[in-house]
Amino acid sequence: MRFRRLAAGTAVLVGVTMVLGIFTAAAGAGLTCQMRWPLCDGPLGGLFPANWPSFIEWFHRLVAGATGLPVLATAIQSWRTDQSSRVRCASTAVLAILPIQVVLGALTVTQYGIAVLFAHFATPVLLFTLSTLTAAWAYEPRVSAVTGRRAALLALPFLALATLLSPRFLVTFTAPIQVVYNGLLLAALAGLLAAAVWMDDERATQFATAGSLLSAAILIVGRRAYGDAVVYLIVVGLVVVFGCTLLAARVGDTSSVSRRLTETS
Repeated sequence: MRFRRLAAGTAVLVGVTMVLGIFTAAAGAGLTCQMRWPLCDGPLGGLFPANWPSFIEWFHRLVAGATGLPVLATAIQSWRTDQSSRVRCASTAVLAILPIQVVLGALTVTQYGIAVLFAHFATPVLLFTLSTLTAAWAYEPRVSAVTGRRAALLALPFLALATLLSPRFLVTFTAPIQVVYNGLLLAALAGLLAAAVWMDDERATQFATAGSLLSAAILIVGRRAYGDAVVYLIVVGLVVVFGCTLLAARVGDTSSVSRRLTETS
């Protein structure tokens, strides 16, 4: 029980750190601290920030650094408590990839470039996906396919709201909107990943997996400014994810009903 809670808490903290990083970039604070890393631009030789924008960047670094502790604890405990091989591999992968994200964060500040920026956007999505899978696989022996269907259903309202807030579609993509939009997508991704792990129907799992992959891609692509064509493609992609999620829930429900009828006959 303790490990499952640790894994779930770690996944949540990784997601929070990611959203905080999105807010930092959206608020224009990503290149503050006089483009220094790991120090900032305030007192004690840059140990603290000098102003509010620098504080945002400084606080993001602080939270990102603190996230490494539960990530490390989850990886260690996955081996000490004899978890499944999937749990051990996923948690260890998170621990191995996290330093890469730290280096990318430093390069984003000191050597700003498109390739580095893209990698800095993509790596947190991978970290969140692996952290969520670690938790989902840890809980798998304790949950049923019905819980997987509920996870898919829970993702639907998040996807609907994210579609309405899609980048530069119906609303101005301000910093608060970016935070809410990406938070909704992360919640939906978590639900889809859990559904893909917990559902026992092959087709339902395939739909949930497809929705997970597409939503992860949208999370990465949506961080950049594009023309109208790509804006509408993102909206179409979100609609497709919504459809995959709905089908996963529907197929999973049909499978559960059929199984119950078979058991009672």
